Amino acid sequence: MRPRVLLATGVLVAALAAPATAAPASELIVLPGATSAEGIAVGRGATFFAGDLFKGDIYRGDLQRGTAELFISAPAGRMAAGLKFDDATQLLFVAGGFTGQAYLYDGVTGAEVATYQFGGLINDVVVARGGAWFTDSVQPKLYFVPVSETGVPGPARVLNLSGPAADITGDFNLNGIEVTPDGKTLLVAHSANAAVYTVDPVSGASADVGIEVPFVDGIVLEGSHLWVVQNFINQVTRWQLSPDLTAGSLEKTITSPQFHVPTTAALHGNQLAVVNGKFDTGFPPTADQYEVVLVGK
Repeated sequence: MRPRVLLATGVLVAALAAPATAAPASELIVLPGATSAEGIAVGRGATFFAGDLFKGDIYRGDLQRGTAELFISAPAGRMAAGLKFDDATQLLFVAGGFTGQAYLYDGVTGAEVATYQFGGLINDVVVARGGAWFTDSVQPKLYFVPVSETGVPGPARVLNLSGPAADITGDFNLNGIEVTPDGKTLLVAHSANAAVYTVDPVSGASADVGIEVPFVDGIVLEGSHLWVVQNFINQVTRWQLSPDLTAGSLEKTITSPQFHVPTTAALHGNQLAVVNGKFDTGFPPTADQYEVVLVGK
C-alpha cells in the first residue's frame, strides 16, 4: 500500500528503462461489490482470498474458474491490507492498515479467531514457522503472532529493527514481507527507500539485499526468486537473489495492459495473481471495479 508518488523523476526513468518482456496474456477476476482492493493470498487448491482495503471485507474465489464472492463481511471500522493463508492451521491472517490492528479468521468458515492491536500502520503479513509476521509502515518494528500447531494464537511480541530497515522517513516505509525457505531470514520491502532488506527475526538487524526497486509494494519469494510489485509504474519484476542475499539480478519485467496500480501478488502454479489497487483514482480510490489480474510468472 503506497498511494503517493514520492520518488525522484530520474529514478522513475531508470525503472521504466529496465529490460521488459512482452505483455503476457492476462485474465481478470472481478471482486464483486468491492470498494477498494489491496491484498491477496492463495489457499488450498485454486482458492484465493482478496481484501477490500477500506471496508475490511474479505473475498474468496477460485483462480481456475475465475470467480470470486464475498466471504467475510467485516465489522465497521476495519481495513484489510496484506493477507496470508496458513495451510497447516487454515487460518487467514489480515493486516489492518491504518487501524493498527491485525485479524485472524478461520479460512474455512470465516469466523473471527483473534484481533490484535499493535498501533502504527499494519501493512502486510507473512506466515512463518510458528506464526506470522506483520509489518508497520510508520514505525521501525515488526510484530510476531505465535500460533500453535492446533491453530491457537498466543500473545504477540514486538521486534525492534536496526540498520537500514529502521529508516522511517517517508509516508510509507516498511511494506511487503517474505521469509526465506529455511525460516532464518525475513525480507522486507521499503517503499520510501525503493529497496528490499533482510531482517534477522531474532535480533532485528537488517541489511540491504542490493536491488533498486522504485515504487515497491508487495513482494513474493519462491526459492531464490523474488517478485516485486511496483505499483505506480504498473509492473512486477522478477529477481534472482544471490545465496547470501546481498545482491540480485533482474530476470524479467512483467507488464499487462490490465495492470492498474497493482499492489500485491500471490503465486499459483505458473501464474501470478496480482491485485489492482487503482490508487491513481484517489485515496481512498474511486474506481467502479476492483479485480485480480492473472499473468504468467
